[in-house]
Amino acid sequence: MLVRSRRQLVEALRERARRAEAEAELRAVQAQRLAREAIAREMHDVLAHRLTLLSVHAGALEFRPDAPPEQIARAAGVIRDSAHEALQDLREIIGVLRAPGENGEGDRPQPTLATLDALVDESREAGAEVVLDSTVDDPAAVPAATGRTIYRIAQEGLTNARKHAPGTTVTVTVRGRPGEGLTVDIHNPAPGGPVPHVPGSGQGLIGLTERAALAGGRLEHGPAPDGGFALHAWLPWPS
Repeated sequence: MLVRSRRQLVEALRERARRAEAEAELRAVQAQRLAREAIAREMHDVLAHRLTLLSVHAGALEFRPDAPPEQIARAAGVIRDSAHEALQDLREIIGVLRAPGENGEGDRPQPTLATLDALVDESREAGAEVVLDSTVDDPAAVPAATGRTIYRIAQEGLTNARKHAPGTTVTVTVRGRPGEGLTVDIHNPAPGGPVPHVPGSGQGLIGLTERAALAGGRLEHGPAPDGGFALHAWLPWPS
């Protein structure tokens, strides 16, 4: 009986060790998958905006070779700046991949709600018509993660409008206060003419929906009654 009891104990300990090892491997695989998804979202959010600017303005130069010299110079400047920024962003992301022990954000200052004005100004300088309406009294008081999510949502909305409805006026509306949460609405009317084809991954809105859910909020998007496109998101802002 003593020998049998000892044998059963040893077998139970071995089974427990095998189970713990399998669970550790599963946790490692899940952690790697979550890290890959986070990197994929960041790469899309950062690079899609830059590369779309580059593609749109390169297409304009191709189809408007007789444009005034100042327009050609401005488009060439946007192409140069967008390519430079995209290379810089890609270099930083590759640096994160080569240093897995980092926190994943690198040394670059992360965007927040306070930098939303700069994003809108950048779109306007590239030729887009953007109306920003924000009633948030102190954007710096918004939690950094929440502000970064709002920024990424606005960035994707402006990028999609530039690709699918060029020449239209995009409206970005931000509302909210502590205890009630933050809402962002992005709307663009239907384009007035043919739209040049700009390739895309089709994963931007999916990634934004996941990002909003991870932040404890929600995101909805779809056709607007006027034939355009509307995007609405709500994120929590604790008191």
